[in-house]
Amino acid sequence: MMTLDLPDRDFAGYIFDCDGTLVDSMPLHFRAWTASFEHHGAPWVWTEDEFYANAGVPDRVTTMELNERYGADIDPNSVHDWKLEWYSKHVPDLKPVHAVAELAKKYHAEGTHISVASGSDLSIVEPSLKVTGLRELFEIVITPALVEHGKPAPDMFLLAAEKMGVAPEDCLVFEDGQAGIDAATAAGMASVFVPSRG
Repeated sequence: MMTLDLPDRDFAGYIFDCDGTLVDSMPLHFRAWTASFEHHGAPWVWTEDEFYANAGVPDRVTTMELNERYGADIDPNSVHDWKLEWYSKHVPDLKPVHAVAELAKKYHAEGTHISVASGSDLSIVEPSLKVTGLRELFEIVITPALVEHGKPAPDMFLLAAEKMGVAPEDCLVFEDGQAGIDAATAAGMASVFVPSRG
């Protein structure tokens, strides 16, 4: 069981990333990325290190950056859609990240404000939370479609705080990606790093 390094204070609101934080989905996402890039004939090899370094960055942005780096012209929407379809077929295999899921259940039971802010589309977040039994805990789910800028910009976390009715400085963010940690810092929030690589 992982041990999380929690700050020694209470917060009025807690914001959770989904993939790799609440749900142990990163290995499945990596396989989905690889399958989609291979299907589209991408001229690059997408390594696990690159994948984890990009955790939290929206799919289409990642594909556009790779296109630029390798002088390719692969359609980001098509990569995203194909990856989503592949991932969706394998969602039943997902399990929660128990240490984080137990905290979310505890805060929910105490009536504390909690929310999800994920770099993935709602079409991925919803089934991932449902299959792991966590969906009913969260009234507020923020995805990139609701904001102008995804992580590492602070927009998603600030919107989550606003919807919870909690000041940013009274929020604690749980994140497994550097982009998410940077976004929390930019939002003026404390954060807890969740190691998603075993």
